[in-house]
Amino acid sequence: MENKINKLEDTHNLFARISELIEQAKSRVATTINEEMVLLYWNIGKTIREEIIKSDRAEYGKQIVSSQSRELIARYGKGYSEQNLWHMIKFYEI
Repeated sequence: MENKINKLEDTHNLFARISELIEQAKSRVATTINEEMVLLYWNIGKTIREEIIKSDRAEYGKQIVSSQSRELIARYGKGYSEQNLWHMIKFYEI
């Protein structure tokens, strides 16, 4: 009977160790994804801002953001709205 209890405890301990490994990996993945998203948004803002600076015309800048937003939404989804792109530009500038 005691041997069965020890085996159950060993199984539970093994499960706990494996669960901890999974949780640690999930945490590292989430952190890496967040870091990459921040870099992505900063780089998008930088790229658009540099294009707007080249043109040196405010109206043209609005057109750039608007057209890029439409194309990005079509390909990648609503996270690339005009408003979000302007936020990315501000993020880069700051």
